[in-house]
Amino acid sequence: MLRQGAEVYKATITATGASLVRLEKNFSFVLSPKAPYNFELTAKKPAGWDLFTPFEVFEEGTMWTALHVDGMLVGLKLKSTEETDSPRISVTAFLAREPDDKEETIKGILAEKLGVNDELSQFYGFARRDPILKHAVDDLYGMHDTLGGSVFDLAILTICLQMAPLKRSEQMMECLVSRYGRVAEFDGRRVAAWPVPSEISVVSIKELESRCKLGYRAKYVIQLAKILEGGAFPTLEDLARLPAEESKRRLMELPGIGDYSADIINPRAGFPIDAWSVDVFGKLFFGREPKNARDAIERVKKEGIRRWGRWSWMAFFYVAQDLENLSKKLNVKLRLQ
Repeated sequence: MLRQGAEVYKATITATGASLVRLEKNFSFVLSPKAPYNFELTAKKPAGWDLFTPFEVFEEGTMWTALHVDGMLVGLKLKSTEETDSPRISVTAFLAREPDDKEETIKGILAEKLGVNDELSQFYGFARRDPILKHAVDDLYGMHDTLGGSVFDLAILTICLQMAPLKRSEQMMECLVSRYGRVAEFDGRRVAAWPVPSEISVVSIKELESRCKLGYRAKYVIQLAKILEGGAFPTLEDLARLPAEESKRRLMELPGIGDYSADIINPRAGFPIDAWSVDVFGKLFFGREPKNARDAIERVKKEGIRRWGRWSWMAFFYVAQDLENLSKKLNVKLRLQ
């Protein structure tokens, strides 16, 4: 299952292992996305998927979040200043030191992560001819896909989701973020960010197994950290520029990352079907829930790719965010989680 259940993470940040970093320097700028662009749908997705960290805060149209950019912890205050058809996003970036020559780097990476230059018109043209997708694009008009904070963040997410119920996965991720990450303090807020590889690579497998109850997943997380801390592996932005199959092949070289996990991480590509999504798409494609979910995964995956081709990921993305509305409009009960 792909959903993170963001509300569960709104616990008080009183982690014993996280260090507090005060981000007292800042600079502001404005992003002008390609219309249509709905900031709230894009930043705070209906299904609860996080933008950059499970501890980010969204209140009255403003988001406070944090991530690492080129090794720097960056706090972000994001707010839409215009409507969906004439979008503008006001951004204030907070850092521990003067940004110096990093301003343009931060602007560029954030623009790519927020999908501000992505064009939706071709996908919308395709979707409006599809009996399922036509409802989703009307319900979620202007929602853009986004890139997560890093390959490391998303890889940990997929590893924690493996062979575990959602609540258990959330507990593992909350432990990793709160004990081994850092808490950004800025603009009167505290936001815990995902740990970087170097903060995890020095931890023992035994400690992760016991402290965060990762079980067999602990060795994969440590191995992953050791591979990624050198910076040689492509970033999410690098992967997004590769052909989808090449990007997926690179991701599957990472420990603990199989076909499904690679489809989740792969930027704007893939059709990730597992024991949860096979029920949803099995009903949408064939009118019934598969009798044996695991045996049906490959069949449902092939059907999604056959139907939606190059738009398979965007189709998955839109459907996954619109299950409640689709259930009513298509008169089919779709499992929300």
